[in-house]
Amino acid sequence: MPKKQKSDAKNVIWLGIVSLLTDISSEMLFPIIPLFLTIVLKANMAVIGFIEGIAEALSAFLKLVAGIIADRWKNKKLLTIIGYGSSAIAKPFLALATLWQHVLIVRVLDRIGKGIRTTPRDALIAASVKDSERGKYFGLHRTMDSIGAVIGVLLVTALLFYLGESEESFRTVFWLSFIPAALAVILLFLFVHDVEAPKTETKKQKPFNLFKVWKKLNKDLKIFYLIMLLFNAAGFSYAFFILRAQNIGFAIKLIPILYLIYNIFYAFSAYPAGKISDHFGRNTVLAAGFMLFAITSIGFGFFANDATLWLLFAMYGVFIGLTDGVARAVVADLSSEKETGTAFGVYHMLVGLTIFPANMIGGLLWKYVSPTAPFVYAAIMACIATIAILLFHHQQKIKKVQMSMQNFKAYR
Repeated sequence: MPKKQKSDAKNVIWLGIVSLLTDISSEMLFPIIPLFLTIVLKANMAVIGFIEGIAEALSAFLKLVAGIIADRWKNKKLLTIIGYGSSAIAKPFLALATLWQHVLIVRVLDRIGKGIRTTPRDALIAASVKDSERGKYFGLHRTMDSIGAVIGVLLVTALLFYLGESEESFRTVFWLSFIPAALAVILLFLFVHDVEAPKTETKKQKPFNLFKVWKKLNKDLKIFYLIMLLFNAAGFSYAFFILRAQNIGFAIKLIPILYLIYNIFYAFSAYPAGKISDHFGRNTVLAAGFMLFAITSIGFGFFANDATLWLLFAMYGVFIGLTDGVARAVVADLSSEKETGTAFGVYHMLVGLTIFPANMIGGLLWKYVSPTAPFVYAAIMACIATIAILLFHHQQKIKKVQMSMQNFKAYR
């Protein structure tokens, strides 16, 4: 059995810096893309749900493909570079968009990049650190990613105050977003290194078969996938939360500040959440996050106003901090070292594929029922998922007790 390597914190930190810069670029765009679509291009919520759903579904499929390649080809760094590079190249083309279909194309290109890079990057992080420290380092990466988001939102807010809220201002921001994205790709190329896989006997690789891979995966990992599918059935885009603020008449110039509040609370909760999950159990932290999302959704649906939006966006950030890195750590815990990339690929694909129906359902509920309806739906699904993760946690505890008893009997 190969000896587990020591933690390579520098590799994780450089990956964090790359994500930080990429998020500066992305978060300069994210708070204003929904506003650009509705104000400049006159798109409705059903269209926005369609755009986000299609983009995320394609990204999800590519995360699986990238995971498979990462396990079989082993060159995780090159895949990560291709992914970050694709997203960087796509971003400035938003400045040329004149129809919502143009935004769809750019979003798809950007999500293709994310789909290619996410799985090999997560596999790189998992391979760079000790098993017992995965929660901490995934949390650290999420925190650095979120700090970049905070900087990006501050930049776009300053630019909107300086340039105004015109169409030209939006397009200028789109052009400027390319700079940090390009720098991220350069640093990734120069400072991040691949982690050498454990040496095993050389065997001819068989053609990839998804059904066989699914059968080989840990049973508990499959159950966890299904729980996350259930939860993410209501995991519609951040755009719904931003446009809910616009819907109640919140000042457009201040909407990026709301998004900043979300990112600050995400950044400062991700790392502690990961450390807590290392000591007190990942399922417990996830259950807390699911319930917080249910409460937050009810707040957005029925109690959103100029005063409460600040608290609601903070709660939304804490929810992401509690669940994002911790869920990835669960996937790493329940997968074998040889198939970590594939396990992450399946996870991101399954979760990502639910985003299309979630966004479509959310958009249609908003358009044909009311702006509160998507948030009620999200709260219901979050409550169901909370029950499911707690039952899963209870089952795992019983299994551990049974294994301990079997080991005790065998010892006697």
